[in-house]
Amino acid sequence: MSGPRTIQLSGVDAFVTVDLDEAEASSGPVRRARKVLPGGVRDLARSQTYTYAALGMRRGGASAGINAVDGAGAEAVAAFVEQVAPLVADGTYLPDPAKGVGEADLAKLRAADPRSRSGAFLAECEALSATAAADAAVGLDGRTAAIEGAGAGGPALAAALAERGATVVSTSPESWAEAPVDVVFAGSKMGAVNHGAASSLQARLLVPCGRLPFTAKALAVCRHRDILALPDFVTLAGSAIAAWSDPGTSDDEVRSAVAATVAELVAAAAGHPDGPFLAACYEAESFLATWQDELPFGRPLAP
Repeated sequence: MSGPRTIQLSGVDAFVTVDLDEAEASSGPVRRARKVLPGGVRDLARSQTYTYAALGMRRGGASAGINAVDGAGAEAVAAFVEQVAPLVADGTYLPDPAKGVGEADLAKLRAADPRSRSGAFLAECEALSATAAADAAVGLDGRTAAIEGAGAGGPALAAALAERGATVVSTSPESWAEAPVDVVFAGSKMGAVNHGAASSLQARLLVPCGRLPFTAKALAVCRHRDILALPDFVTLAGSAIAAWSDPGTSDDEVRSAVAATVAELVAAAAGHPDGPFLAACYEAESFLATWQDELPFGRPLAP
C-alpha cells in the first residue's frame, strides 16, 4: 500500500483524500472553510477506515476539503459536486456533509451513491452508537454526563442518554472538563480534548461524539489516570452501519443493529490491559491485514 492518495479537483479549490485505493468503496466527510488543512482531511479519512475495519467491512475512508469563504461557498460547493460525480459513480469517494456543507448540497450525488440511507438519520444513529458505547462501558442508568459538543446530533444524543437513564448536566464551554460527572461526551472539533483537558477530567469515561476529539497525549494521560477513552471509530460506527444497511429493513431494525453491534465492540475492548482504544485498533488492524499488504501508517488520533 502506497498510503493515502490526494485528488486535486479542477475548476474549484478543493481536494479529496482517499485512504485505501484497494477498497471497494470509500466514504467520509466533506468540509468547507476558508482554509481546510490537508492533514485534518487525511486524519478524518483514517478514522473512517478504522470504522469500516472495526465492522469487518472491506471499505475505506476518504475525506474532502473545499477552500472557500462564505460569500463564494455555494458556488464552490456546486463546483465540487460536479467534479466528484464520477468519483461517486465508481465508489472512489462517497461524500457525507460536514462543516460548511449540508445534505441538500449533495442531493445531486445521491442517485449514484450505493448506500441505502443518508441525512439526519445517520446523525441520529451516530448519537445512538455513542450512547450504546457508553452504556456498554460503564452502564448509564443513574449516571451523569456532560456534552462538550455534538453538532447536529446533539439533541439526539441528549434524548438517547435520557432514554438510558442518564442525566445530562448543563455545563459552560469553559468548565466541561472539570464538571463532576461520570461521563464526558466530546466532539466539537478535532483535538478538543488535549493533554491539559485530559488532566482536568473528573469523569471516568470519555466518549467521542465527533471524529478525532482527543490527541495522542490526551490518550496517554487518560490511561495514566485510569480514565476509559473510547475509540471514535467505534463510538461513531452507527452512521456506517445505517448507511450500508439493507434498504428493506426498517429504521427501528437499523437502530437495534447499531446499538447491539457497537455495544458488542465496546464490551470486547473495554477490559483490555492496553485500554479500549488500542484494543479496538488491534482488532481493526487484524481485519485490515486480511486484505491489505501493508497496514496504513498512523492510528486515528488528533495531532
